[in-house]
Amino acid sequence: MQIDITGHHVDVTPALRAYVTEKMQKLLRHSDQVLSIRVILNVEKLQQHAEATVNVGGQTLFATATEADMYVSIDGLVDKLDRQIRRRKDRITNHQHARHVLVVSESGH
Repeated sequence: MQIDITGHHVDVTPALRAYVTEKMQKLLRHSDQVLSIRVILNVEKLQQHAEATVNVGGQTLFATATEADMYVSIDGLVDKLDRQIRRRKDRITNHQHARHVLVVSESGH
């Protein structure tokens, strides 16, 4: 998995980079198909903004979070992405399960 972290109007410190990398590892628990993650951290006045684009098995997921603290913003961003990945995985699992279920009819004995 490749993680690209950039900052707009904010220096991406090694501590901030390590925090983002650690939190993004959470996404791998629900999907091993995460190919790349692009994270953009932005500061506008008093708002700390984090957004990410995740490439998962041919699909692109996007999430954004804005808070007063950058670390809280990153946490919210990861929660949103995790929810999207879990929902994607559930849909794929349900569709595959539905294809393999045999319909058994009762005979009129």
